[in-house]
Amino acid sequence: MTGQATEIRPLAADDEAPWRGLWTAYLDFYDTRVDEQVYRTTFARLLAGNGGAAGEFQGRLALLGGQPVGLTHFLFHRHGWQVADVCYLQDLYVAPDQRGKGIGRALIQAVYEAADAAGVTNVWWLTQDFNADARALYDKVAKLTPFIKYTRL
Repeated sequence: MTGQATEIRPLAADDEAPWRGLWTAYLDFYDTRVDEQVYRTTFARLLAGNGGAAGEFQGRLALLGGQPVGLTHFLFHRHGWQVADVCYLQDLYVAPDQRGKGIGRALIQAVYEAADAAGVTNVWWLTQDFNADARALYDKVAKLTPFIKYTRL
């Protein structure tokens, strides 16, 4: 598949099986499991968001040679410090055997383009500090902030 162009497109209803495989691998990377209801609900929300439903997640699928190799999920939401919405990039995943080919960068760029089209200038995301390979890319396409995440006990 070397030399082939990466295609990034919105998730469609018939993408559920490849999306599920990629998202499961992403969740496995973070040692996380979700039940069947979460899979069904998340996919439905992604389709609704891609269809223009306000406040719903959107999803993009990366294809190389017509084969699904990566995904991203993102959400536009309000922010208390500005009038304009911001964009949260929640999930980004590229199959391990396809990394280093610019697919992650293309997925981030697709989110940036969706944000630009919506008039949103602030795109943000989180990653774990040990995710060195991803952070090497993120350092090239975004600015690291000093924020630390806390969650409810």
